Amino acid sequence: MAENPVLLSWTETAKYWIQYSDTLRAMFAPLTQALIDQARIENGQTVLDVAGGSGEPGLTIAEKVGPDGSVTCTDAVAEMVAAARHEATRRGLANVQFRECTAESLPFADNSFDATVSRLGLMFVPDPLTALREMLRVTKPGGTVAIAVWGKSEVNPFCYVVTNVMAQHVNSPPADPDAPNAFRFAEPGKLARVMTEAGASDIEERVWTFDLKSPLTPHQFWNMRSLVSDTLREKLAKLPADEQAQIGREVEHEATDFFPDNQMNFPAQMILVSGKKAADLRE
Repeated sequence: MAENPVLLSWTETAKYWIQYSDTLRAMFAPLTQALIDQARIENGQTVLDVAGGSGEPGLTIAEKVGPDGSVTCTDAVAEMVAAARHEATRRGLANVQFRECTAESLPFADNSFDATVSRLGLMFVPDPLTALREMLRVTKPGGTVAIAVWGKSEVNPFCYVVTNVMAQHVNSPPADPDAPNAFRFAEPGKLARVMTEAGASDIEERVWTFDLKSPLTPHQFWNMRSLVSDTLREKLAKLPADEQAQIGREVEHEATDFFPDNQMNFPAQMILVSGKKAADLRE
């Protein structure tokens, strides 16, 4: 079987997401709460987190559903699953299970979960339609599947500050809009259409704006961004050290306006889409 290049890149990226897991959890906490609200997750429910990486949003959801509920965290990368399990132990969460699996082949019985979620993961899944069909299959009739994805790059300075600088140094071909990448579903309505095709009903879509905050300096921001993005790491690795350092200085300069009091505060825009599994849905 041919190796999955997306999976290979995330295997390498996992160690950096683990390194910055506390920072990333705090940064995206408002989005996690918005996803919980979109999925209508309540105390006592059983919830599936697909492509949950190093543990979020699944572990926060585990705190929400409490000891009478449970969360199953999944990811295709073994290192991510191990990190999530370690973090659950560190936080004393006993109502969480873990499975290494792809989003397109979920190893769970039909109608297993009250709700299924994915935060900033579906964009990187090779076959999102199949993944959404699987997510609906394992969700109970009447249950909700809720997905959070990035909005457009041009309204997310956390992203475009870096890409604008990189464009001055590296010529990159235009990205295939349907290939796995962060902005694959940034066009409003696109993910909703795929979810409809997958068989979901009562589709809801909303744009969610919040602030990506962290006590990072511009220099620390650049260090993090240059490591947690596999695409950026690959581009930088092809450049001489002096040019890499120059890019870092330029990014820090361009990002200055988003660091009041020398702490990161980027406005962010995401898209939340949810749908229900119809009560009479048959596989």
